[in-house]
Amino acid sequence: MMNHEEIKSCPVIANHIKIALVGQPNVGKSMLINSVSNAHLHVGNFSGVTVDKTEVLFDYKEYHFTVVDLPGTYAFTDYTIEERVTHEYLCAESYDLIINVIDSTSLEKNLQLTAELMSMSKNMVIALNMDDEAKKENIEIDVAYMSELMGIPCVKVSAVTKNGIEDLLNAVIEVRESTAQNAKLIFSEAVEEEIATIVNYLHKHKYEAINSYRNIAINLLKNNKKTYEKLHDNPIWTELQPILIEASKHVELHHDSDDIKEAFAEEYASFNRGIVAEVLYQEVKIEKKTITEKIDSVLIHPIAGIPIFLFFMWGLFQLTFEIGSIPMDWIDAFFGWLGDTVGATIANDDIRSLVVDGIIAGVGAVILFVPNIIILFIGIALLESTGYMSRVAFLLDGFFHKFGMHGQSFIPLVTGFGCSIPAYMSARILKNDRDRLLTLFIIGFMSCGARLPVYVLFIGAFFAPEMAGNILFAIYIGGAMLGMIAAKILKMTAFQGEDEPFVMEMPKYRLPSLKLIWHTVLTKTMMYLKKAGTFIAAASMLVWFLSNYPKNLFLENEYTSKIEAVQAEKSKITLENKLAEVLLEQSYLGQIGKFIEPAFAPLGFDWKMSVALQTGLAAKEVVVSTLGVLYALGSDVDAQNNSLISAISKNISFASAMSFIVVIMIYLPCLAASIVFTREAGGVKYFFYLFTFTSVIAYSMAFITYQIASMFS
Repeated sequence: MMNHEEIKSCPVIANHIKIALVGQPNVGKSMLINSVSNAHLHVGNFSGVTVDKTEVLFDYKEYHFTVVDLPGTYAFTDYTIEERVTHEYLCAESYDLIINVIDSTSLEKNLQLTAELMSMSKNMVIALNMDDEAKKENIEIDVAYMSELMGIPCVKVSAVTKNGIEDLLNAVIEVRESTAQNAKLIFSEAVEEEIATIVNYLHKHKYEAINSYRNIAINLLKNNKKTYEKLHDNPIWTELQPILIEASKHVELHHDSDDIKEAFAEEYASFNRGIVAEVLYQEVKIEKKTITEKIDSVLIHPIAGIPIFLFFMWGLFQLTFEIGSIPMDWIDAFFGWLGDTVGATIANDDIRSLVVDGIIAGVGAVILFVPNIIILFIGIALLESTGYMSRVAFLLDGFFHKFGMHGQSFIPLVTGFGCSIPAYMSARILKNDRDRLLTLFIIGFMSCGARLPVYVLFIGAFFAPEMAGNILFAIYIGGAMLGMIAAKILKMTAFQGEDEPFVMEMPKYRLPSLKLIWHTVLTKTMMYLKKAGTFIAAASMLVWFLSNYPKNLFLENEYTSKIEAVQAEKSKITLENKLAEVLLEQSYLGQIGKFIEPAFAPLGFDWKMSVALQTGLAAKEVVVSTLGVLYALGSDVDAQNNSLISAISKNISFASAMSFIVVIMIYLPCLAASIVFTREAGGVKYFFYLFTFTSVIAYSMAFITYQIASMFS
């Protein structure tokens, strides 16, 4: 209980705190003010309107308080006179912080205003009033966890019994003396993406404003007239307007609505439901289960939930690789035809080789996997739009936390099985930097589709056909589990700290929106082609140069004479492949392989395997064709090429092959993915961290694998 003598009405103390008291009607604001005994009240009207203006002046400890009791408002709008007064005061007047008074017996309804106030980026304290009434209704609110979730101090008070008043004032003082708050109002991924775009634009143009850029971005998205008026006459408006138009379309599309206000109302409601679900406990009568609750009783069952999810993922991957393989043959044939057609028009051998073997082949290697990526994106978009993905995050949160990861990490990790590039991009859903960085470092352990040809090649060379599927499954699961262990190590070392709590919203199940799925898949696929295609083309040109230079005209002339001298077509092909092998061995790439061979000798690698690993840094798909060239079979081979499988099984030991698979499974992702990782992580230094991290683990695990396999082979 508060010592009322501590509160005095003499305004002689230098430290002044001005408070805006805000809340919905009938939450007990006036009674809360009256509970501060010996307070001095000033009653009048707000300027220009006949609305009561109540100010309370009192002293507490070394502080002089001025509390402005604003008219009750259900939402942060300006439809009624009372709402307009509150809205204008909060936006235009000077004050130190907001006390948001909430009726504890009607938490979700009251949080509607709270969520909107949080978007203002103002310091705030939440007073959970009517705590005495809440106890009578068997309502218990976890204020400590609520404070942590929202990033705002929450204090239980009762204006009737005067309990908690002192705690409330102490919280106000603490907020007043601390730095700016970081309220954790997080919208859906689509809205946060558009907010970030607008904030980056304002930051780029150094727009001067009283409010935070995030607050301005939210107001612009909500079509706030005053914010629009302030920006309309600014030169940046010309470029900003089309950005806002596209942003509104994107947000409305994700909410299947043509009204941006309805979309934001849904956003706030989702946030509020999540908070209530996490912090409020109440004994209630058992009511009939809704359809959503009935479905949840199966899909997020503590025992059956994870197997059901794994079955869905297994089905998605089956579709991804089975259906995706059909158009891959057509795409491959098209780029083969394109290379032949373009090559026939170029007379210069070097330029023709650069264009055909470098650029066209490199870009083709990327586009070849677009069908897989599209199918994977469609499947994930379906799971997200139906409301199932958020439930899987809830389901896996406990499991992932055991390894130091976040429940939402599973979405980018699952995406990583298709391609690391969109997986790195999708890690943006993790709002905490530590969780996001940790996830970024682990995504590479999920074997992307580009590694599949290498696995198929070595499995075909060393295992019976009936064992192939099981071995492939073991490789994928092994990589994922190794990633979990690596995450635990990183969490205990580089990413130490308490786990970040997050609001687990459970939306109702709904039929998927075809329009939304189309937009999502198209956007992400175009991002993949734009970013990946450019980098792969450049990397392929680099690999082409390193594998074709320096030229050795003496060897070329010598082999040309031998080829012309033989009659048998098979002998000519053998000599041509032998020439390619010798030239590659003497190229810059071959010299690099010879130079680094001693470093890889403990893993059982010869220089050819070492070279294949280097080309795999550009793109994992290149590993197979590089091995084809190195074993004198030509570069036009694939994972099912029987001659290459035979050559691999004859020239590489079982122990070396297993070691090679482990390195492919763990080491640095392709160049395009590495560049995207660097951008998403926030700097070049993280690329070097990733390079060191993956290299050490890959080398160590490959060495152990080689030693164990050598004992049994």
